[in-house]
Amino acid sequence: MDEGITQQDEPSQSLDTPIQMDEGFTLQDEGISESSQAIDHTPKKWRSVNEIMAQCNMCIVEPDSFEEADLDESWRNTMKAELKMIEKNNTWKLVDRPFGKPIIGVKWVYKTKLNLDGSVQKNKARLVAKGYSQKPGIDYNETFAPVARLDTIRTLIALAAQKEWNLYQLDVKSAFLNGVLKEEVYVE
Repeated sequence: MDEGITQQDEPSQSLDTPIQMDEGFTLQDEGISESSQAIDHTPKKWRSVNEIMAQCNMCIVEPDSFEEADLDESWRNTMKAELKMIEKNNTWKLVDRPFGKPIIGVKWVYKTKLNLDGSVQKNKARLVAKGYSQKPGIDYNETFAPVARLDTIRTLIALAAQKEWNLYQLDVKSAFLNGVLKEEVYVE
């Protein structure tokens, strides 16, 4: 052994022994608070090595193509659900390919949504049109995407805090499918 290195006799730590993280943070599991019945998401200071290793070894692979996604049952079910939603909303009609009309291609986009703890919440598959192949003035006349200004959102939140109003956030599933087009658009 080198002269500058000394060996210390310390008891070995079990993999389930919590380890300390940065000062002021804890990473222990805390359940639901009995008084408020709300989950406490405050930073935590202790976590076992097993918990850390489980998240470090987790590899989430999202498919790059339809062929890859079709090999996995969960992605196949997700794509079927997306197609059902499109059919339910009467988004398109199946027609013969028109002669002389521009056709827009489509592709699948895949995304895995995660929970706060890093576990998989759900797989998301969206069928999107390759709109970049359209030409302005020929295939369409104008575009519009409603976006709220940040000042407006801040004002609304401040007003809600002052008046003690409840604010609710919502996501309209497949909201873009509810738009009405004036032009005929063909996808394949």
